[in-house]
Amino acid sequence: MSSELAKSNAPTMFNISGFDQFAKYQKYCEPLQDTEVYKLLTDDGKDYSYTIDGDSFTLPYAAEWYGIIYNKKIINDYASKNYAVIKSADDIKDYKTLKAVAESINEHKDDLGVDGAFATPGLDASDTYRFAAHMGRIPLYYEYKDMNTTFSKTIKGTYLDNYKDLFDLELETSPTDPSLVSSKTYDDVTSEFALGQVAFYPNGVWAYTQIKGNEVADDDLGMLPYYMGIKGEEETGPAGVYDASWAVNKNASDKDKQATLDFIKWMVTDDEAKKILSQDMGFSVPFTTFDGDEFQPDNPLTKIARSYAADGKTEVRSFTVPDQQWQDDVAAALIEYAQGTGDWSKVKSAYVDGWATEWNNNEESLGSVPQAQKFDQQG
Repeated sequence: MSSELAKSNAPTMFNISGFDQFAKYQKYCEPLQDTEVYKLLTDDGKDYSYTIDGDSFTLPYAAEWYGIIYNKKIINDYASKNYAVIKSADDIKDYKTLKAVAESINEHKDDLGVDGAFATPGLDASDTYRFAAHMGRIPLYYEYKDMNTTFSKTIKGTYLDNYKDLFDLELETSPTDPSLVSSKTYDDVTSEFALGQVAFYPNGVWAYTQIKGNEVADDDLGMLPYYMGIKGEEETGPAGVYDASWAVNKNASDKDKQATLDFIKWMVTDDEAKKILSQDMGFSVPFTTFDGDEFQPDNPLTKIARSYAADGKTEVRSFTVPDQQWQDDVAAALIEYAQGTGDWSKVKSAYVDGWATEWNNNEESLGSVPQAQKFDQQG
């Protein structure tokens, strides 16, 4: 993209995914906050637009959510047993209950015909994003909330013990010996859930494409927030992530910039174009013009995740993480911990110390870091 943007006939529109890309290509980004199409973004869409000194440079176009996916059929079967600690899946509203259910399912897995409660916390490179990039953002959200900020180059890891509790629960109730989790791929652990072998699978709405057509019917899919035992989490829904965004090349002619904005506006206002984005491409598009089920993806997990907001629950925001190196280091420490060759302090060091190291490196190499705002202004 760097070579394309440097050409005299450079693209007038391009994609941005993640702060590192935004920092790299910021000099090409046109401020968009005064455009018609920016004003059509939902409030969440506006919150995820990369903003510096009041200028918003990107238009998020794909909202996704992640949480703890569960199999209603297994949970309902379990709830009917005399040893069950719940009467229905609706009773799982906090970490204490989730833990009790998972441990009880695992204890009675033979009677229930399952291999474990949680899908294996796979730590093969194809699956570590679930624990670094996604699950790792949950304690970050609450720490930022305490700090009343949306960005800090230093963190304390205040809620990492809560993260540890959930990770331990997954290790202890999965079908795989903890010493072997680093060999389990994304496909392996998705299959465990898709084939009805486990009740719980922490992942995002995108997993539906691998789950459908197997042993779990659409009507049997549910999704919980990432419960870890953090105060206030019972008032939240699944976490939202809005990584993919459009940007407009500020070096294009005024005529071409306007044509690009007109094109984007057409994509998010024309009914045929909206169906292509939402139905054919499967995006939940964070523009106010996508306000009915007709313009939402045919994905039961997306519908479930969106229903939390409709019920008044707060969406957990996915604040940006430094880079892939930080994620890789956290994953490596988790592998050592799971295998018993390293203790939890290494995970905390990779998370907390690595956070400061990588943001400092990024600031030096990319020239900027995210601009902090007050957390309580983000809804």
